Amino acid sequence: MRLITWNIQWGKGCDGVVDPVRIARDIAAMGGADILCFQEISSHFDALDGGVDQEEIFAKLFPDHRAVFRPAVERHEGGGIVRRFGNMTLSRFPVRHVSNHLLPWPSAASIQSMRRQALETLIETPSGPIRVTNTHLEYHSAEQRRAQVDRLLLLQAEAASGETPIQQSDVSEPYAANALVKSAILCGDFNLEPSDPVYSLLNQSARGDALYRDSWRIVHPDRPHAPTCGIFDSQQWAQGPHCRDFIFVTGDLGRAIKEVAVNGQTASSDHQPMVIDLRL
Repeated sequence: MRLITWNIQWGKGCDGVVDPVRIARDIAAMGGADILCFQEISSHFDALDGGVDQEEIFAKLFPDHRAVFRPAVERHEGGGIVRRFGNMTLSRFPVRHVSNHLLPWPSAASIQSMRRQALETLIETPSGPIRVTNTHLEYHSAEQRRAQVDRLLLLQAEAASGETPIQQSDVSEPYAANALVKSAILCGDFNLEPSDPVYSLLNQSARGDALYRDSWRIVHPDRPHAPTCGIFDSQQWAQGPHCRDFIFVTGDLGRAIKEVAVNGQTASSDHQPMVIDLRL
């Protein structure tokens, strides 16, 4: 199974051109993926996307995938205009359940920030169900990032403490349709670097199979993280190339990793796509 996570900056490349088709071409050039986790999908925020519905555009660009988009930001205006900004997960495998977790937002009124989310999909892979959480944490506020990481860890702890079987039969009422699965992938743009103390909270390699560990560190224990932004865009990232995008996995999936890599060649966003291959 292959998963790619990528903050696509609403399809805006380092040349300033917004081109969703270019994102799809880059994914194809990488050999495609069974699961795609995109951050910064924009719909009808005219200054970003030109007033189009990127949810629909990206769903059509990947017709073999089931597309799940959920906004972290949704604004309703006069004339029926709805502006949405958030994450999208696309899967070739069946999607069984979707949960959109709005993350903590402390001091929201006094700090430049925006609402953040964790889009969780329960995906039925050929080897069994996996929870895939696609997230994008706050950039401006360390306080908010810490609170958001705490929430992500709590969500995984809840799943690890009460795993329940997936309902295989059709159900017509909501109480019977929920499932908790320990095997999980947490990926996205965390807006923190490996040197940040909060990173160590996420990389829980010594604390049991049901908790997260950094897939890069599993495969490349002696190598620094490959940069995931700042390679081509020095205007936004004056500090130069560095890593702020990660793929964390539970211990059982950590033993199934075949490869973890960053595509450092594309300039179709200010971030680089990151890929993980698993032997399932």
